[in-house]
Amino acid sequence: MEFFAGATFYLIYACVFLVTLFVLLSRAAIKPEQDWYRCRALAESVKTLTWRYMMGAQPFSASMELTAARQEFRQHLERTFKENQSTAEKMVTEWSDADQITAEMDRVRGLSLTDRKKIYADDRVSEQRSWYSRKASANRKTGHWWVGVGILAYCVAALLALSRIEFPHWYWPIQPVIVFASSIIGWMHIKKFSELKAAYTVAAHEIGLIKPRLEDVNNELEFSACVNDAELAFSREHTMWIARQSN
Repeated sequence: MEFFAGATFYLIYACVFLVTLFVLLSRAAIKPEQDWYRCRALAESVKTLTWRYMMGAQPFSASMELTAARQEFRQHLERTFKENQSTAEKMVTEWSDADQITAEMDRVRGLSLTDRKKIYADDRVSEQRSWYSRKASANRKTGHWWVGVGILAYCVAALLALSRIEFPHWYWPIQPVIVFASSIIGWMHIKKFSELKAAYTVAAHEIGLIKPRLEDVNNELEFSACVNDAELAFSREHTMWIARQSN
């Protein structure tokens, strides 16, 4: 019975290692996180073009005729997808039959400077700052939670090791607990909770500086420059993470 229990234990142990090895090799070969970041970058690029078009920012100046602006937008959109064709093929297809330039986009573009400033401040700047703040808070809380679980696992392993002194003939599953604790460290390394929290926090603070500047805008030229600078700030974070994930 003792031999069976021991054999069963080591068989389960071997299966866990084999499953872990399979996951490691699959991740190294497929690299799903890189696909995710590239798809996100493409989506952000399209979103940036869309907001620049609606706000009348360069290269879709508000002074341009609507037909010329629409043509310019389509050319930029086409160039973006051609440069990221392999990434676009991995994205969902539900959006492909939708309008690339909607009536709402043209309606917003035709609004007054004051109205466009308000829409951009509320629906773009404030929304992005809120998103980055939520992500920073979520990564901070999740990181702390996993640290707590890891500490608990190591404490349990230490208590089990000390218990062996008093009860040497009992079976104490120290090794599985240590493997579990080590897995938590590996998981935290992959997810990069601390780095993401710092990056999202910096992005939220940087975006917070955009709104006061936006309030001081008095003409189309200043508004165009402000929108373009803001969009560069929005895209800087995900561009940085793409570069890191590609290493």
